[in-house]
This record gives sequence, structure tokens and C-alpha cells, in this order.
Amino acid sequence: MAFLEVNGIFKRFGKTEVLKGIDFTMDKGEVLAIIGSSGSGKTTLLRCMNFLETPDAGRIVLNGEELFNADGKYSDREIREKRLHFGLVFQSFNLFPQYTVLRNVCLAPELMKINQSEKKLSRAEKTQIRKEIEENARQILASVGLSDKLMNYPCELSGGQQQRVAIARALAMEPVILCFDEPTSALDPELTGEVLKVIRELKTTDRTMIIVTHEMGFARSAADKVIFMADGIIEEYGTPEEVFGNPKSEKTVSFLEKSLENIT
Repeated sequence: MAFLEVNGIFKRFGKTEVLKGIDFTMDKGEVLAIIGSSGSGKTTLLRCMNFLETPDAGRIVLNGEELFNADGKYSDREIREKRLHFGLVFQSFNLFPQYTVLRNVCLAPELMKINQSEKKLSRAEKTQIRKEIEENARQILASVGLSDKLMNYPCELSGGQQQRVAIARALAMEPVILCFDEPTSALDPELTGEVLKVIRELKTTDRTMIIVTHEMGFARSAADKVIFMADGIIEEYGTPEEVFGNPKSEKTVSFLEKSLENIT
């Protein structure tokens, strides 16, 4: 049984059908790269999987548990709980400018474990939880190379550093699947390499990742599987060797040729 199953996802906005029946599976620990031109539905697919958008049809199953079925109805609380399975790193960082780096990473876990706790916590329990969250945040920030920036504010960081804080913030929520929505699109080439290096280092046998990217070299070298999307469907799906080395679809061939032209 696959770790993640995405079956028959459809999504329309008004009269525009953006996703037209998306199906794929992933095993635990795999890295999936999603490539394609702007408007192909890549970001909408990620937003549907993170419950930021609600699919009009389809179902999502994670580790044998049905997280979403378009035929079902879910409360706001249920949606918030389901969203915790997926961490999402946006292309525009979305850090809180009024908080330090450390506070940006600690805030969401505190809200989840203290403010949304089902039981009434004592002051000592809250203090202990905050201490554990901060220690974990410090370790995560060290793992992305930001130990010396804990007390800095976002405006004092480069774009690459801000994106690394965003990655640390997502990791602090301990998601089952970590998702990236074109994490380097707002960065210059030097900072792009800096962020991609961090993402490569996150790849372990236990961490499952989905990365929407326009970095073809990264997708080819770092991913276990690649999806090429066009016009709201999966046009091609396979290993990097299959998709990049021996594409079956004419649309895939055309897209890859144009991507290569842009690089050269």
C-alpha cells in the first residue's frame, strides 16, 4: 500500500477547471518534484493537498487513513487537524516581520500545543512546553545554518536566509509530508543554490517531500519521482531518468526544450 494516495482530484474556480483528475501515489521517504509551465495547476494541487483549497471531487489517503473525500463534510476544526499532516513552504516566505527568527519558528507549535490544548494546563506545564519547543526550534535552525540569526528580524536577513527560516518553521510543526511551492522563485541564483542545498540535506529515508519547482537540474538530481503537469492534468509521471531522459509526451519534450533554452 502506498504511503500517500491522491485519487481523482478536480478543482475549478468559477468556469475555469484548473485540475482535471489528478492521480498519483508516493512511498514513504520519497521526494516528488512537480514541474510544468505557469498555469498548469501545480500550486493549486499543493493547496488542495494542504486544505487551503477544497477539491470539488476526489480523495486523499495518507498511510491508510482517508484524510479527504469530496463526498464528506468536515468542520473547521477537522480541517485544521488534517492540515497538520502537511507542512507548506511558500515562495514568498510569509514570515511575521514583528517577530525574531526564533519566535517565528516557535509561534505555531505554541499555539497548537498550548492555546489549542484540550485540557487546562498549569503555568508550570506551559513553561515546560515552551522550553521544549524553543529547544527544538534552536536545533532546527542550527540544522539549516541559522544558529547565529536567532534574535534577528526578517528584515535583517537575505532572501535565502528568510526562506531557510520558513523551512525551519514548517519543520517545527513535524509534518508527515513537507511541501514546497517554488521555494526559490523569488531568489537570485546564488541564494537559490543556498536554499536548494538545505532541501537536499533534508532528504532522508523518513522524510517525504513534494516540491513544485522550476529548477530542472534540481528536480532531475534530487527527486525520486517527477510529475510534469500541463493544462490541469498529469501529462507525464516517472523517475527522473524516464521523464528527463526519455519523455513520452510531446508536451513534455517541448517544455524541457524551452527550459533548456532559458538556461543557455
